[in-house]
Amino acid sequence: MTPKIAPSLRAERIPVEQIPVVDFEPFRGGGPEQRKQAAHELAAAFRNVGFAYLAGHGLSQELIDRTFAEAGRFFALPREKKAEVAVEKSSCDRGWFDIGMENLDPDKQDQGDLKEGYRIGNDLGPDHPLVRRGLPFHGPNQWPTEVPGFREAMEEYFEAVHGLARQVTHAIAIALELPEDYFDAWFTTPMVIMSPLHYPPQTGSESGEISEARIGAGAHSDYGCLALLAQDDRGGLQVRNAAGQWIDAKPVPGAFVVNVGDMLARWTNDLFPPTLHRVINTSGAERQSIPFFYDPNHDAPVEVIPTCLADGEQPRYPPTTSLAHLQERFGATLPYLDGALVDEETERST
Repeated sequence: MTPKIAPSLRAERIPVEQIPVVDFEPFRGGGPEQRKQAAHELAAAFRNVGFAYLAGHGLSQELIDRTFAEAGRFFALPREKKAEVAVEKSSCDRGWFDIGMENLDPDKQDQGDLKEGYRIGNDLGPDHPLVRRGLPFHGPNQWPTEVPGFREAMEEYFEAVHGLARQVTHAIAIALELPEDYFDAWFTTPMVIMSPLHYPPQTGSESGEISEARIGAGAHSDYGCLALLAQDDRGGLQVRNAAGQWIDAKPVPGAFVVNVGDMLARWTNDLFPPTLHRVINTSGAERQSIPFFYDPNHDAPVEVIPTCLADGEQPRYPPTTSLAHLQERFGATLPYLDGALVDEETERST
């Protein structure tokens, strides 16, 4: 008999005005009932707003602080030094991208996002089978030479958050009445990207008004499965709730922000819907954040999980694959990749 999703997850979404805080410590170290309760608390947050603060995650504050410090040292370099590891020099979209190169809301912004960043992923050498096939987003990282300690901090943080993201997928599986390791087979060589970001202060027009025509990060939903975000104390992240209102995702000390991406929404037939969010840095100071995007293997199926279909309900999305979905989304928001994305099926046949 096919398991049924708990009625609490089938209920109508609640237009919350504050993002819930979920203590993940009971899931990481508790007994079966404690783990199930924590999983359902996280799933309820995903159902109602698509976002949660994740406390009790187990990462040391020292590691988080050190990673922010190393990122800050890199962003403080002269532009020409940062350009030595620019994404344009990478075969797989790794390295530094300049302000305006990413445009997460191209329908409203004509100058791109007011932020710069650095992309780090699974470090795959030239002999890796997926690299030899030339699949987009698979390959080696670039590392700056001017910031000793940058690579070590980034790699340590990358591995720590990678392990946490895997535990979050286990919690999701439990909440969906699936085997805990249900998603593991789709994350053996995941397309994971960590991207330290730097936002200059947001200024408005002569009247002082800030327009959606240019903000730190335009309104968007994340493309993949999950995102785990560490942010500094400046604030600026906003999330749109079920009532269509923008609410502040103010920094909560010691907690990550974790949210649903498009792929998880498609897997669950919008039981966990993707949520629009944006960044407007009105703090008057520099802002930093470190999102970690946990996306499945390139060939992972992106189609509804049978247990997420209610009786008589039809899938809301056509089936696709992880890479095909990311190519479609990145093609619209990263103009510098134009012409660099190959079709997976074409590549497989050559």
